[in-house]
Amino acid sequence: MKYFLYSLSLFVFFSCSEKEPDYVALNEQQISDYIAEYNIVAQRSDSGLYYVIDELGTGVQPTAASNVTVAYKGYFLNGSVFDQSNADGISFNLRQVISGWTEGITYFKEGGSGMLLIPAHLAYGNSNRGSIPGGSVLLFDIELISVN
Repeated sequence: MKYFLYSLSLFVFFSCSEKEPDYVALNEQQISDYIAEYNIVAQRSDSGLYYVIDELGTGVQPTAASNVTVAYKGYFLNGSVFDQSNADGISFNLRQVISGWTEGITYFKEGGSGMLLIPAHLAYGNSNRGSIPGGSVLLFDIELISVN
C-alpha cells in the first residue's frame, strides 16, 4: 500500500506539473505525413533534419562556419509563407542562424538547390518567434548562391 501511494503521488506530481509540450515526436510525425502526402523523397540526418537535394551544385561546399549567400522561401506545413528573400538572396554566417540551417546548407554546393524540413528543436523550439509559433516545423526552399 505504501508503494502504491508513493507511486500515485509521483504520478499526480508529474502529470500536474506544467511542462513544455514534446514537439520532437509530434514534429517527426508531421514531417513524415507531409513527405508521404506530397511524395517527397527526403533524407533524414541523425539530428532529425530532413532535406531534399534537387540540384547538388558544382561549386564550393560550405562548412558550418562559412559565410554564404542563400535565396530562400520559408513556409509552414500548410503552405503559408512566413519569410522570403529576393532572387539575390541574403548573406550571413552559418553560425548565426538556426541549427537546421547551419546543418542543412552544408549538404549543398554553390549553385545547389532543394528543401529543408526543419523540426522545432532545430529552429526556435517551443518559443514563439515573430509570426512563427513555438513548436512549428519550418520548410525552406533554398538555393545556395555562393560561399563567400
